Amino acid sequence: MKCRSCSAPLTTTFVDLGSHPSANRLIDPAKADQPEPKFALHVFVCDACLLVQIPHNHAADDIFTEDYVYYASISKGWVAHAKSYVDKVADRFALNDQSFMVEVASNDGYLLQHAVARSIPCLGIDPAAGCADVAKAKGVKTHVGFFDKQTAELVAEERGKADLICANNVFAHVPDINGFAASFRVLLKPEGVLTLEFPHVQRLIAGKQFDTIYDEHYSYFSLKSAQAILQRQGLRVFDVEELPTHGGSLRLYVCHVDSPAHPSQESVGQVLAREQGCGLHTVSGYGGFQAEVDTITQSFTAFLADEKKAGRTVCGFGAAAKGNTFLNACGAGPETLMFVCDDTVAKQGKLLPGSHIPVVPSNRLATDKPDTVVILPWNIAPEVMRNYPGVFEVGGRFVTCIPELRVFDRPAS
Repeated sequence: MKCRSCSAPLTTTFVDLGSHPSANRLIDPAKADQPEPKFALHVFVCDACLLVQIPHNHAADDIFTEDYVYYASISKGWVAHAKSYVDKVADRFALNDQSFMVEVASNDGYLLQHAVARSIPCLGIDPAAGCADVAKAKGVKTHVGFFDKQTAELVAEERGKADLICANNVFAHVPDINGFAASFRVLLKPEGVLTLEFPHVQRLIAGKQFDTIYDEHYSYFSLKSAQAILQRQGLRVFDVEELPTHGGSLRLYVCHVDSPAHPSQESVGQVLAREQGCGLHTVSGYGGFQAEVDTITQSFTAFLADEKKAGRTVCGFGAAAKGNTFLNACGAGPETLMFVCDDTVAKQGKLLPGSHIPVVPSNRLATDKPDTVVILPWNIAPEVMRNYPGVFEVGGRFVTCIPELRVFDRPAS
């Protein structure tokens, strides 16, 4: 096995979660007895460039199909985050009706709808046809396909090069990370800006966020490891923002390496220094994560046993990919969680991969009145508690499990 960034041999384990089914491939109950393909979530850290990664074993074109079930607009908080981003970059880089903005992995138009509202010409690129159809209905022009050099050349020829390229939470989803980065250079104007958002591996480690590891996420980045990939392709990180999203993310501002329009900001050196202070500039800084994971899974398993012994009913909220990693790592099933609620219609009536827990509409919280609701996408826990106060009103409680098990019998402050 070789590093997807620098091709050095992969020998150092970061964490081994065993084999899991595809995290977003929900199951038709009529096919519940059919075997599910599983993929090794054995994560390595490269001794040479320090990129944390899963060796490529699940083809991307088998993941992002027409029936892909992640729709970003389900989370109002995420849509608000997207609007704030569009407003910020439009003002900072003077985007207007003469500009051209491209989003890679544009999903259901959750972000570019705000560019359309500001009359900024834009194009989404996404391989999931179902998501693209929803985006088009919002007035977001969308190219259905993967972003690569060929797509970049096609868009540049038909629409011209981009003033701004946005790529939120897609960098981790790409097996050929060098080719992907090189494709940005093809589509970006000489003075254009690329922004990348991704969960920060420093926060993943500090927050014990092992559930963000699943088959779609091939790589887990520090600024240092991401910067090395971009520099190799003639791109330069000139600014960095640290964001609270997904438990702690980075937003990189990137330009052509020789662009005089974007001088490097102090933030780049500051984030690199903080990573170094956490030990992430040496491979030894990535040790000890397996023990943290084992403690969390054992704690949750014991909690479920105690709930069952006490005669309390337990369900989950949020049929998210990270929740599937968590439930399968804990060995949970319908005997311990009676169902998982989700607002995404495409997920309802199906079974979670691996655990085979039924997915039901969120109105079941009101009709079934469970004693305990486990919020699987813990990163939106405050939003969930605000949206479903009825759980508290009937004496129920919410639970989150990352970075440790917490029980809420009233809304989180």
